[in-house]
Amino acid sequence: MQISGGLQLSGGINLIPGGSSPAPTPSYSFQGSNYGYTSGGQPGTDVIDKFSFTSDGNATDVGNLTTTRWSVTGQSSSVSGYTSGGQSGDDTIIDKFPFSSDSNATDVGDLTLGRQHPAGQSSGLSGYSSGGSSAGESDVIDKFPFSSDGNASDVGDLTQARYSAAGQSSDVSGYTSGGYAVPGPVDTADKFPFSSDANATDVGDLTQEIYFTTGQSSDTSGYRSGGYATTAPAGARNTIDKFPFASDGNATDVGDLTQARRFIAGQSSTASGYTSGGINDNTIDKFPFASDGNATDVGDLTVSNHRNAAGQQY
Repeated sequence: MQISGGLQLSGGINLIPGGSSPAPTPSYSFQGSNYGYTSGGQPGTDVIDKFSFTSDGNATDVGNLTTTRWSVTGQSSSVSGYTSGGQSGDDTIIDKFPFSSDSNATDVGDLTLGRQHPAGQSSGLSGYSSGGSSAGESDVIDKFPFSSDGNASDVGDLTQARYSAAGQSSDVSGYTSGGYAVPGPVDTADKFPFSSDANATDVGDLTQEIYFTTGQSSDTSGYRSGGYATTAPAGARNTIDKFPFASDGNATDVGDLTQARRFIAGQSSTASGYTSGGINDNTIDKFPFASDGNATDVGDLTVSNHRNAAGQQY
């Protein structure tokens, strides 16, 4: 049947005018091309900070969450940033703020249970919040839709209950790496599929047992940066770990942050990983995806001592 702009065949396949090939559908990319965001966090803030991916510089305050929250995690669709969970008067909240304009967030749903320090992942269709602390460690993998506002549903479990892990996202899978599981921090990297609701599997190990850490993602690899380790000498770490998406395997140490940091947020551009904030810190660090190397200090957040915040990218 002839329709405006081309042909439509049975099954909903659209043909471009004058040709026989289906019109391409733009694919979702987890990485951003324009800006990184750091939202919420301590000391008791609801600030949404934005900083440029195209030029190094300080962040600007572009809006507020619906409530002051910390120990939160972040998700990113192609048009909106999300901040979920955390510690506040209501730790189930899923906030959403637009990328197209600088403005405040709106409350668009709830997680299945209140959680602090969950890890965040994003597919093209959904946001995920995995693990966290809720009257003890949680193994729940929550999923909520990007196409419409609504509550999350419980779609699977991690291999072990834990909190303060790092989250990473490939095109097809979510990863939850590291974290604290009684009686101490772990080095486990879990993977769960985006195409179906299912439990996670253990696919490798980080270079160290670590928590209060954060994650970044290129199109080929997951990264884990900073955090806190209890092995001697106990304290914050500056390590940047990398593990492959194409095959299951252990991480390798590929560089260092500009300083040892914990309680940090992570962002991902198409070219670089970013680690922002942390205890007694408001630094924005950047490290390259194209080659293994150390991070550089490229700017500051607007809030000093900005820790336990969420990261997003556009």
